[in-house]
Amino acid sequence: MLKDAITILANYNKSVNENMNGVIETLNEDEWDKPLGIYFPSVRSICSHIYICDFNWLLRFGNIRSFRILSDPFFKNSFSFGDVLFNDMGEYLEKRPDLDNKIISFTEELTGADLEVVLKYHDSEGIPFAKNSGGCILHFLNHQVHHRGMISAYLEMLGRENDFCSLVEYIS
Repeated sequence: MLKDAITILANYNKSVNENMNGVIETLNEDEWDKPLGIYFPSVRSICSHIYICDFNWLLRFGNIRSFRILSDPFFKNSFSFGDVLFNDMGEYLEKRPDLDNKIISFTEELTGADLEVVLKYHDSEGIPFAKNSGGCILHFLNHQVHHRGMISAYLEMLGRENDFCSLVEYIS
């Protein structure tokens, strides 16, 4: 069941990101960078945060075992959690789908045994952790869901209607 839940969440995230990005692309560059008075000050900053976290979690999952997708030259990059990526909205809209596809590829490579491994990693502050890998993968996938809720609020503040919450459509 855990592998099924991971597959559902990964596919849901990819699809909902496509829908969300369809709304984001209606923003102008000023709206993309507009300070909105919340922890992540702009749509750009929260999109950067999600992207960096997804990227860094995928790298951590390389501690489970060697995954084909993680040998992609794409993963030779390095991002810090405080970075704000993307020169403009177009760059984000181009790069996000590629990362979503890499997440899908990663989840397709997962086995039941992978989900039982104790994942040893260090957080962004260098603090060591040892946690169940399946639980960490669920956290990783849920992180996008959490922050899309914030993006939804940001988009409403900018006058853009949106609805990114229908997970039930992805359950067979």
